[in-house]
Amino acid sequence: MIEVLLRLTSARIAIGVLLAIALITVFGPVLAPYDPLQGSDLTLAGPSAQHWLGTDYTGRDVLSRILAGAPLSILSTLEVTGIALVLGTVPGILSVYLGSVFEWVSLRLIDTLVALPFLVFAVAMTALLGNGITQAMIAVGLLVAPLFYRVARAATLTVARSQYVEAAVLAGASTGWIVRRHVWAKVLPPIAITLATTLGVGLVVISSLTFLGIGVQPPAPTWGGILASDLDYLPQKAYAPLFPAVIILVTVLAFSMLADAIRDAAGQSGRALVGAKVARANRARRVAA
Repeated sequence: MIEVLLRLTSARIAIGVLLAIALITVFGPVLAPYDPLQGSDLTLAGPSAQHWLGTDYTGRDVLSRILAGAPLSILSTLEVTGIALVLGTVPGILSVYLGSVFEWVSLRLIDTLVALPFLVFAVAMTALLGNGITQAMIAVGLLVAPLFYRVARAATLTVARSQYVEAAVLAGASTGWIVRRHVWAKVLPPIAITLATTLGVGLVVISSLTFLGIGVQPPAPTWGGILASDLDYLPQKAYAPLFPAVIILVTVLAFSMLADAIRDAAGQSGRALVGAKVARANRARRVAA
């Protein structure tokens, strides 16, 4: 599937953008031209040769703050997605094989998490466990886990009803062997699609929480926090929120494009698209010959 995925133009664009974001995440604090926490007398300045994206209300360089805020924003998104992936996928697969009691309990827990108000639960968890980034990520990961649970369970149910899995059960194969040999390969594509989608959703959630000051307190730079700090000074600098909003939007769009590309590569539409491109290339070579 990876070979088919890389032949899709949308996948290559998304991967290119995400690689750029990854480089910013790794090297952003080093590349920042100024101290992101150090203010100056040049407040609310526009873009210039010294400050490419201008300065904020305390004279801090906006570009430096965006670069320095990338690790916390992106790594928090990965943490949320990782927590949701583990807490959702594993119980989702096992709910098909561990009997009706485990299935009933896990389904009731998932229904409860789905019914909880998202933002209220996140605020309550951070108030209970402390206003730290780890506590906020655990709360968000718990609320996103039902998405992975349902996708993994639906894909596993489809595979579990197939004839070759039933034959393996009748032959005495263990649950672990069946999951590794038959289930995981079929569950992986929908999980990969959900993973890419959740990364985009997770970034929006993390940006929203840091926008509200949950998990990370100012002046620590985060993309959501930078966006929030600029909103109070719109009369003096109306375009100030544009810079953090654009990088959040571009990253989320890249994750969405990657999810669509994985969906195409895993399904008939992707194979048909790549097959058509290969056929056109072959006809072009024959004509040239």
